Amino acid sequence: QQLRQAIEECKRVILALPEHSERQKDAVVRLIHLRLKLQELKDPGEDEPNIRVILEHRFYKEKSKSVKQMCDKCSTIIWGLIQTWYTCTGCYYRCHSKCLPLVSKACVRAKVSHQAEYQLSICPESGLDSQDYRCAECRAPVSLRGVPSEARQCDYTGLYYCSSCHWNDLAVVPARAIHNWDFEPRKVSRCSMRYLALMVSRPVLKLREINPLLFNYVEELVEIR
Repeated sequence: QQLRQAIEECKRVILALPEHSERQKDAVVRLIHLRLKLQELKDPGEDEPNIRVILEHRFYKEKSKSVKQMCDKCSTIIWGLIQTWYTCTGCYYRCHSKCLPLVSKACVRAKVSHQAEYQLSICPESGLDSQDYRCAECRAPVSLRGVPSEARQCDYTGLYYCSSCHWNDLAVVPARAIHNWDFEPRKVSRCSMRYLALMVSRPVLKLREINPLLFNYVEELVEIR
């Protein structure tokens, strides 16, 4: 309660001080420290178990304190110095300790184990209406106009995602590579990015069956064959 009062007082001081003054900057720094201290009290980590298993994720408590990461659940910074956080050893999903109970996405490595195959159609779009104008993953409302949330298309699945599930990560899309010999990285969702990263070393593409004509146009493929 004292910390909350100090934070509110600090906010009032910041608003009262001349804008861009040194005193205001010092007050902002103090406000940040107070908020981090409050977060530390909300997120005690000493009694947290080292291993947590959730939706086939195998989460391990991280020891590193200096590395700044982003939480895959709430899309905010993980302050390693004062917050407890976990990483899935299978798909490298990272999140705060407090966000673990809210995790709703199954581990991608499980999908790789059960269904090791690629989407081989180039960006198979079906439209936002087929998704009921909701994120393909978390089902949050999305729209092309950005209200209530911007719809971001994944070039691998062709589906639309909210900004929490699609961070504009770039990845080479297998369908574009095998049909057009196009290795230009495209924007994909977080889930697709992890899936492609885990699949990249698996020999699952039978190129001579999928696109045999490619051997007539790409000299390197002829040499490999």
